[in-house]
Amino acid sequence: MSKARLLSAAALCLGMAALLAWAAMSPVTSASRDQVFEIPKGTWARRMAGDKVEILPNEVRLTLGIKDVLVLRNADDVPQVFGPVLMMPGQSFRLPFEVASSYQFACTAHASGQMTVTVAPGPAAGWERLAWRARALLGPGERA
Repeated sequence: MSKARLLSAAALCLGMAALLAWAAMSPVTSASRDQVFEIPKGTWARRMAGDKVEILPNEVRLTLGIKDVLVLRNADDVPQVFGPVLMMPGQSFRLPFEVASSYQFACTAHASGQMTVTVAPGPAAGWERLAWRARALLGPGERA
C-alpha cells in the first residue's frame, strides 16, 4: 500500500472517530419541544356513524429535553376531553412533562377512551446517546 493511500485511510478513520465522538457527546436538541397531534374536523360525527376512527396513536412517546411537550389541537366541531381538560372546537391544549414515566389519560378522541403518554429520559452522553441518534436516523420502526 502506498504512503498516500495509508495517509488517506488514516485520515478517514480519524474523521469517523471524530464524528462518532461528536454524536456520542454533543447534546441532543430539537427545533421545537412540541409533539403536535390534531383531532380532525368530523371525528365525532364519523365515530357516531359507526366508523372506527383512529386519529391519535394509543401511545404517544416523548423524550425529556427533546420532545417533551404534548400539544393537542381540536379541529373537530364538538368539544373533546383529554384528562381533566375540556377542549372546545378550535382550542389547543399544551401539556409539558418534566418527569420520565408512563401516564394514562381519558381521551374522547380514542375509541377506547384512553391514551397513554410514555415519557423517556433524555439519552445520556456516550453509547446511549450514540444509539439514540442511530435509532432517530433509522426511523421509528428500526432498531440500532
